Amino acid sequence: MARQRARELGLPLQGETGRWNAITDVPGVEVGYRTIRREDLWPAVRTGVTAILPFGRSGPLRPAWAGSFALNGNGEMTGLHWVRDGGYFLGPVCLTNTHSVGIVHHAAVRWMIETHRETFTEQHIWAMPVVAETYDGVLSDVLGQRVTEEDALQAIAAASGGAVAEGSVGGGTGMICYGYKGGSGTSSRRVRLGAVEGVVGAFVQANFGRPDLLQVCGVPVGRLMSPTAAEPELGSVIAVVATDLPMLPHQLGRVARRAALGIARTGSSGGNSSGDIFLAFSTANAMPLPIAAGDLLRFDALNDELFDPVYEAVCQAVEESVLNALSAGEAMTGVRPAGRQVPALDGERLLGVMRRYAALAPQED
Repeated sequence: MARQRARELGLPLQGETGRWNAITDVPGVEVGYRTIRREDLWPAVRTGVTAILPFGRSGPLRPAWAGSFALNGNGEMTGLHWVRDGGYFLGPVCLTNTHSVGIVHHAAVRWMIETHRETFTEQHIWAMPVVAETYDGVLSDVLGQRVTEEDALQAIAAASGGAVAEGSVGGGTGMICYGYKGGSGTSSRRVRLGAVEGVVGAFVQANFGRPDLLQVCGVPVGRLMSPTAAEPELGSVIAVVATDLPMLPHQLGRVARRAALGIARTGSSGGNSSGDIFLAFSTANAMPLPIAAGDLLRFDALNDELFDPVYEAVCQAVEESVLNALSAGEAMTGVRPAGRQVPALDGERLLGVMRRYAALAPQED
């Protein structure tokens, strides 16, 4: 039976979502997965690739204006030096496991060259796609480097708009979050800023947090459901925030920083072994590659004084993305150590704990 998303469980989440409550509510953004499950092997393989395409697979090669932030750098997201200096990236954003960044990067470059061969042939440009990772070595044969170039190309080829699968899919297949089965999660918020309307969408690959730290809608459910701390967290979290609101790169960097606050709402303090790395991009201000754009670039950009609702939307969407990843997770048995049980989050038990907490909490006058 299909598991329910966080809102379907009845969690009191804030904000107005887009149609799909997904990063694909940002017009043009597409998401694709390649999920690799080999239970017949030992160690078992539960891994994959997620591809996020800011402008889909069609149309010219164009910059996605972007900013980034690393809360804790024990991880990898390629291309960020140029995001910081140039303010944009080209091509897909791909998420996978720690030991597959190289092969996925190779595949993304190949896809960019083959898709935009005329552009690469006529101009001296180079491909630097964004590829990020989290560690799935508890539930999958991460040492076997099972992801292939073809797997990454299939994820890109599968990218589409509309509803987005969550949980144990794509790069999130073998991930653990707060001691429960985690993985891929997404959410969105509609934003109205005076005469300007837009969407903020988030996508997370959730592989972080200790069970005792989990918070849901402000309730310390981790202490109530798992009162003792387990081993230190070994994972990481990648968050990708997309919007169609017009922003300059430095503003997108500030948006990326707010993803950390969305993660913090779920209880994490950012462990030493956790790579907590966040990317934000805007599909607005579409234009040719800067090398061919002429002497002056002209941008529309929101007034900084309007940004508070945007920051709130980012926090809400990232928080809900994590909860959706947890809500969709399926129980798995580990490979390192063998036999470790990673349960799925029990939605009914969670709601019961939250109701008991609310009954005990002091009531406002």
